[in-house]
Amino acid sequence: MGEQQTALAVDVDKRLNGFRLQAHFAAPAGFTMLLGPSGGGKTTLLNCIAGLLRPDAGRIAIGARTLFDSAARIDLRPAHRRIGYVFQDLALFPHLTVADNVRYGIAKLPAAERQLRTAALLESFHVAHLAARKASEISGGERQRTALARALVTDPDALLLDEPLAALDRATRSKIIDDLRAWNAVRSIPILFVTHSPEEAFALGERVVVIEAGRMVAQGMPQEVLAAPRHETVAQVVGFENVFDAKVTALHENQGTMLCRLDGADCELEVPLTRAGLGAPVRVAIRAGDIMVAAERPRGLSARNTLRGRIGAIRREGVRVILAVDAGVTFEVHLTPSAADELRLAPGREIWLVIKTYSCNLVHPRN
Repeated sequence: MGEQQTALAVDVDKRLNGFRLQAHFAAPAGFTMLLGPSGGGKTTLLNCIAGLLRPDAGRIAIGARTLFDSAARIDLRPAHRRIGYVFQDLALFPHLTVADNVRYGIAKLPAAERQLRTAALLESFHVAHLAARKASEISGGERQRTALARALVTDPDALLLDEPLAALDRATRSKIIDDLRAWNAVRSIPILFVTHSPEEAFALGERVVVIEAGRMVAQGMPQEVLAAPRHETVAQVVGFENVFDAKVTALHENQGTMLCRLDGADCELEVPLTRAGLGAPVRVAIRAGDIMVAAERPRGLSARNTLRGRIGAIRREGVRVILAVDAGVTFEVHLTPSAADELRLAPGREIWLVIKTYSCNLVHPRN
């Protein structure tokens, strides 16, 4: 099949029904994950790249091959862009067989080539045994595999995935992703993968782009972008459930820390030092799972922040217990059921929250 490709370069500006998308990034061969809140512009971006929407300005290219350039008046039709696209709803033809769905996009090739490509992709995605079955007669995971095979049988220069695996259980999703990773280890094309799962982005992505309200708010390696977010949107996307307004009250430069008073509360948190000056407003983000709970005031801890609070609500979701704790402001705290039982936690119970300094992330607020 095709030769190794260079990066997918994207620079687009698109207005659509009062919404404006502005994105500028490069997706090298491998997985680039697109994260962000619903309605942020991720699907609009994919449609611009695929040629289903025309940007108002900008340029889209794969290596030296230009797909769109407003200044040069280049706008290749979708069929000429050599881009595979798997939609959220998959868009398979239910009345066609699995094999016919896969070979649909290569109807103009010689019969022998069609047969060779179709057989190879059916085998790669483990649906060869379903070749004669109609798409309406197979399982959800099998439909996803068929949709991927159909997108890749055309030998595309890039692949766009708009959450096609979101409805699947984790085990099925992981197996399909492993097959896709194995396929791309040989072809080495850029894959733009929309997901709402930070875990998926960490496990799969070699690069992450975060989009909110049509703007890119972060991009880079998953560890850089997601492990220590610097923007409120990124923090919330990756599971920092607690985000508070605060003001800087003291700077301890020799210790690399500073104190911040939470707005509306009579408590301070020690957080990592930033360039913010005394009195400066900041936003502090903390994962609910990074907050420890003590039944009595803790002593002799390395953690610098201990806050007294009272449980307002407690509920269990699967294998975790979720607390709402009033400590002047409301914290969300996640515990294991065994920890909650051992501490005899219940609404109205007074407890202490223990938070390490470096569990407190300073983030840029949403505009």
